Amino acid sequence: MGRLGKILLKSLLGLLLLGVIAFGVLYLVYNEPLPQGNTGPAADALAKKMLKAVNYEQYKATRFLEWTFAGGAHRYKWDKENGKVKVSWSNHQVNLNLNDPGSSTVLQDNVFITGEGKVALTQKALDYFNNDSFWLVAPFKVFDEGTERSLVQLEDGSKGLLVSYTTGGTTPGDSYLWKLDSSGFPKSYQMWVKIIPIGGLEATWDDWKVMPNGLFLPASHKIGPITLYIGNVEAYK
Repeated sequence: MGRLGKILLKSLLGLLLLGVIAFGVLYLVYNEPLPQGNTGPAADALAKKMLKAVNYEQYKATRFLEWTFAGGAHRYKWDKENGKVKVSWSNHQVNLNLNDPGSSTVLQDNVFITGEGKVALTQKALDYFNNDSFWLVAPFKVFDEGTERSLVQLEDGSKGLLVSYTTGGTTPGDSYLWKLDSSGFPKSYQMWVKIIPIGGLEATWDDWKVMPNGLFLPASHKIGPITLYIGNVEAYK
């Protein structure tokens, strides 16, 4: 290996070491264990209070939801009534059947894809949808099948709503601790999820849009210095 190669290797190793140290510091500062709460009617009552605050009745009456995510790279049109969603990204379009993913249709550059390519792209579309739709409608999913709700005592003396997803989605086992205002409106949640190694990271839920039908949907979320934007949000029958 030449002199330049050795210098580059040392630089890369140094950057890797700095990255490991930085992650270690972040882990020590921010990582929190999953809190323990109490299940039962009081937890369910707080969950229902949150549903009322974000107008769950209008959510149930809404058939179509459209939005973009990941800076507009992922585009969705979701037919909630029929369990179908058009997922588009790059040069791909998947007409995803949520009830029977195998019957979905997949296009790449407007050409239908079959075989293993179809299976892989269908799964990618489903993973995108599971993640990106959660950032849009998570408050409405607190009574989904496989969820468990608990009341948690917060440091400020108020009660938080811990929702754990034991089944379903792409990463079952994830948990979210909702922090609500006095009316039950969501302000933020802390996350204990498989794809993030630091437990308890907090994401805001305080940038809301009111749809023409009165439904509340978020426009963005902040996780530390990172902002996740949800664009072109529409809700209609």
